[in-house]
Amino acid sequence: MRLLERMRKEWFMVGIVLAIAGAKLKPSVGVNGGPLKPEITVSYIAVATIFFNSGLSLKTEELTSALVHIKLHLFIQIFTLAFFPAAIWLFLQLLSITSINEWLLKGLQTVGCMPPPVSSAVILTKAVGGNEAAAIFNSAFGSFLLGSSSTVPFTSIFSQLFMTVVVPLIIGQIVRRYIKDWLERKKPPFGAISSSVLLMIIYTTFCDTFSNPHIDLDKFSLVLILFIIVSIQLSFMLLTFIFSTRNNSGFTPADTVAIIFCSTHKSLTLGIPMLKIVFAGHEHLSLISVPLLIYHPAQILLGSVLVPTIKSWMVSRQKGVKLTRPPV
Repeated sequence: MRLLERMRKEWFMVGIVLAIAGAKLKPSVGVNGGPLKPEITVSYIAVATIFFNSGLSLKTEELTSALVHIKLHLFIQIFTLAFFPAAIWLFLQLLSITSINEWLLKGLQTVGCMPPPVSSAVILTKAVGGNEAAAIFNSAFGSFLLGSSSTVPFTSIFSQLFMTVVVPLIIGQIVRRYIKDWLERKKPPFGAISSSVLLMIIYTTFCDTFSNPHIDLDKFSLVLILFIIVSIQLSFMLLTFIFSTRNNSGFTPADTVAIIFCSTHKSLTLGIPMLKIVFAGHEHLSLISVPLLIYHPAQILLGSVLVPTIKSWMVSRQKGVKLTRPPV
């Protein structure tokens, strides 16, 4: 079993490398409007598949218990929508005295204000084996909350979230009721399906990144902003890990996994339309957009690379809890 798990990890890492290499070699295949039509296959079909998959694999009790886990929801939403932007603002006060382009710094500030993405945080939480139901709720709720209070058209956000998240999840739960025994007996490879969808998202994301004309910086600025973004992501992942694993936190290891991904990931799908509306006609819009365009693929790649490590921690922690639990 351990050998099989190790082989899966290795093949997944190989898949990430191949996906990025393929995107670099022929980015036109996976860009919006290209042969793969990611604006449909990824934005709608892949995301709907993720949540239908979740509806099939999750027990109804898990979904209902996640809905009433108020402490977990408050932690994620406060960290995402209050602590994250405030911490970024303080960090940028230090960076403002450097020679880094001021419009790139403004772009970093806008990244801090974005909600979590609907797809990647859920897929990565599922890949680790974390609290998938909580990840689903907080990803959708964060996008809905910020989208409804911003200048992005409310109806378009609501309809897309409803059709790609709520409807597939409900259909999955309905189908599960009729094939529950078969699912428990056969144990379909839900994890492999999610990993395959994640590889597709990685591929199309990097196709967009490599073909994007807005990322037109000198190599030093590009490397510097990439380093800053990865440092921010790692720092916040570590912070959420420390906060949620304290003895009196009240969170399980599975909760911690959902917290790590939902609290630190930012939505490109909602972010770019917001930037285009807020900074419409602004001569430096392309530079302001760069940090978000880099943050999105970086968070998916970093999260995917860390999946085996976080999963090993969670499994060992859960085993430790079981061993220390007194006999009934």
